[in-house]
Amino acid sequence: MPNDTPSDTPVLRTIPREQHPISRKDISPNALRVLYRLREGGHEAYLVGGAVRDLLVGGSPKDFDIATGATPEEVKALFRNCRLIGRRFRLAHVVFGREIIEVATFRANVDDGSGDRQTHEDGRLLRDNVYGTVEDDAVRRDFTANALYYTIEDFSVRDYVGGFEDVSNRVLRLIGDPETRYREDPVRMLRAARLAAKLDFSIEPATAAPIRELAPLLSEAAPARLFEECLKMFLSGHGVASFEGLECHGLLDVMLPEAAAALKANRSGALRTVVLEGLRGTDRRVAADEPVSPAFLFALLLWPAYCRTLMTLQAQDVPAADAQRRAADRVTVHELATIAVPRRFSIPMQEIWLLQSRFGLRQRKRVMRMLAHPRFRAAFDFLQVRQAGSDEHAGDIAFWREAQLDPDMAIAHTPQDEGDGSVPAPRRRRRRSTATG
Repeated sequence: MPNDTPSDTPVLRTIPREQHPISRKDISPNALRVLYRLREGGHEAYLVGGAVRDLLVGGSPKDFDIATGATPEEVKALFRNCRLIGRRFRLAHVVFGREIIEVATFRANVDDGSGDRQTHEDGRLLRDNVYGTVEDDAVRRDFTANALYYTIEDFSVRDYVGGFEDVSNRVLRLIGDPETRYREDPVRMLRAARLAAKLDFSIEPATAAPIRELAPLLSEAAPARLFEECLKMFLSGHGVASFEGLECHGLLDVMLPEAAAALKANRSGALRTVVLEGLRGTDRRVAADEPVSPAFLFALLLWPAYCRTLMTLQAQDVPAADAQRRAADRVTVHELATIAVPRRFSIPMQEIWLLQSRFGLRQRKRVMRMLAHPRFRAAFDFLQVRQAGSDEHAGDIAFWREAQLDPDMAIAHTPQDEGDGSVPAPRRRRRRSTATG
């Protein structure tokens, strides 16, 4: 049934405990401590946002955020383990060892003339510290699914904007006018794609409609913030769905412009196949609680751009080694204008790319040097991902798989062994097929 409640007009609906699946045993004990202490201090306080949404769909929230009528200073007075952060959004963090419970004061979506709510002339929200009621707070949140309030008073869920029904129907819907909300904060477009991927929700048509046209506004977002959004999007176990969502809504062209252009130019689709195969592997590692590296992630996402740039330089007769280094530098510098990939990740990313050309070498010294390289394992994993786009890597994969177990045996099994432990790489006709994976 469609949600007929006007999303900018708060109308309270209370969902009693027997009509929802949220149990206190699924809530962080520290979040419960904060809720009870705020209540005892005479303040309204609710578990809110993604935690309530995730618990309703059977998920396990990583963070438990609280909304309250108490000001940040009043929260700090109640908790010795509290620190206040932020200028654009003033927040209280209550610290319990490694867990932080974020406590936000109810905010109003109005400008009271105090200067605590400021917007840029293009609509971007610069400061938002006008406090209000829980009804005000519900209306100013981004999506209806994130505007649900769980109370320890009677263990009910309070819904002011139709979010409970949208979660039940697995629909992601913006509160208020979508274009206005995206202009306030363009990163909301990325959040829409990410949450839809994470929750397996559909994006409500009116919420999705302006995204493609407004996608260029993301270029105004801070590159460091876009880096963090990328990590949330691709390293949380739903990278494939997130990538497809970015493609579908025209966001990939803004986030990864050179990679998006290379994917469109690659008629065989091999580059896209490689990217998706790599993201599937990343999703599997996250599901298995295994570590994942941002360096490997960006090596994967920007691989199409690297391949296309390398082909361009090779067509200009730039020597192979120079072309590889120049392509890696060029792609990295251009992408940094949009996403601030820290050097501790961009340098290993480039090393993963540059090592790919060395997998065809068979000389004993080179093999031993390659095996000792700190980035060998990541580069070899990347080579295996590339096989999804081209069968030509099968021989190299087999050799290096054996070399990791017994380098001398692998070299001895290589054709054209010259008897001195030095085995030249097989002569191959130069192909401009790098862009096929």
